[in-house]
Amino acid sequence: MHVDSERRAHPRVEANLVVSYRDRGLGGGYDISQSKNVSQGGMLLITNRGFSGGSLLTMTLRLPHMPNAIEVTGKVVTSREIVRELIYDTHVQFARVDDRARKQLKRFVFQRGQEPHYFQ
Repeated sequence: MHVDSERRAHPRVEANLVVSYRDRGLGGGYDISQSKNVSQGGMLLITNRGFSGGSLLTMTLRLPHMPNAIEVTGKVVTSREIVRELIYDTHVQFARVDDRARKQLKRFVFQRGQEPHYFQ
């Protein structure tokens, strides 16, 4: 697991999860993408557009070996263009997570951190 003691409250692990998301401020439908890494506190999400810091995203994700998808609300911390007008790394801090989802995220991060391919 990678932990930056100055910036991160929770350990993060590499995780390519399918994520449906939409900007709560703009309404409209969901886009589908994937994460690069995840922690109990947030995720790095690949998006097809940039977001302003503070934007709220409704996100649905399915964790491996867990029967139900979880829905969380995240607040965009930063969104950085990777490929001009096509791919963005969007850092999201979870703002609203119910207890069931929090427990599933915690279990997933712990289990993934125990696997030999963990993120360093």
